[in-house]
Amino acid sequence: MISLTRLNGKPIFLNALLIEQIEETPDTMISLTTGKKITVLEKAEVVVSLVRTYMQEIGSVRATIKSKDAEGS
Repeated sequence: MISLTRLNGKPIFLNALLIEQIEETPDTMISLTTGKKITVLEKAEVVVSLVRTYMQEIGSVRATIKSKDAEGS
């Protein structure tokens, strides 16, 4: 989960694995795989950085790399 801030200033904890798309319009809108859209105060770059850090923490990045290495063998 990543911590973000809704436009009204309230914190939200979002399952980063559900993020499908992030766009700035000029507010940052996050589209989820569930079809729901959430608008947050953080810039898209910050959200991407938080997602990247979260993926590294849970080992998702390493699992993907190992999987690609196994395919090449």
